[in-house]
Amino acid sequence: MSAAVEVTGLRKRYAGRSVVDGVDLSIEQGECFALLGPNGAGKTTTVEILEGFRPRDSGSVSVLGTDPAHATRAWRTRIGVVSQEIGAPLELSVTETLNHFAAYHATPRPTDELIAAVGLEESAKVRVPHLSGGQRRRLDVALGIQGGPALLFLDEPTTGLDPAARRQFWTLIEGLTAAGTTVLLTTHYLDEAAHLADRVAVIAGGRLLEVAPPDRLGATMRLATTVRWRDGAGAHEEQTNAPTETLRRLLAEHHGEIEDLAVYRPSLEEVYLAMIAAADADTHQEERTR
Repeated sequence: MSAAVEVTGLRKRYAGRSVVDGVDLSIEQGECFALLGPNGAGKTTTVEILEGFRPRDSGSVSVLGTDPAHATRAWRTRIGVVSQEIGAPLELSVTETLNHFAAYHATPRPTDELIAAVGLEESAKVRVPHLSGGQRRRLDVALGIQGGPALLFLDEPTTGLDPAARRQFWTLIEGLTAAGTTVLLTTHYLDEAAHLADRVAVIAGGRLLEVAPPDRLGATMRLATTVRWRDGAGAHEEQTNAPTETLRRLLAEHHGEIEDLAVYRPSLEEVYLAMIAAADADTHQEERTR
């Protein structure tokens, strides 16, 4: 089965500055893939090229077997886009909005089915201005999946939502991927990427730093484990790449329970921040040596 997205050597420059610099990327069908990076890293430009909304300078791109630069209407019916902007006309209700946009699709999903899929049954007759932030994002997703896309682009979908609404949104996305929809997600929330994504990619300065499952990202950094404990001599902390051996030694040295024993590995957020900091340092070094 071919990949849903295949990118090789993707480059884009603005005013002589590389915004996307040689990105290679592959996303499997049915996968939830998260693209992480700070503002200005090249995430939005990369995604807009994949969506067919922005031309590239060089490189090859295949999305659902088609080059987005030469996309047809038939191809566009196979992708869904949920941007950060509200896509619904403000004067209509939820049901009216979905009925209105159904005319843009050859085989739209039934409106009642869509409303149930995104959990808006109780708000079906509510007009868009009176929806909560979470309800508006659910409506945006309903619009994004109305045509039954094989690939769904989600651009920071939970920004501004409260924690409860974010968790509800995660459940919605999990249901889409379970049904076979490929999802490309951009987000600034590391817990969101860890929860939803099969794999994550970190981009900084237009360059792809690493692609891995969330629990394996920055594998070398994650080897650095901190072991903390307390005894009669006070509090202790030891950095080690072999925590099991350290624990065996401590158990041999201490008879009975070890007070305040804790084994700590870097979180995804800490690994991500370390990767971005290292990339920034490399960029500054390159600029100084030019």
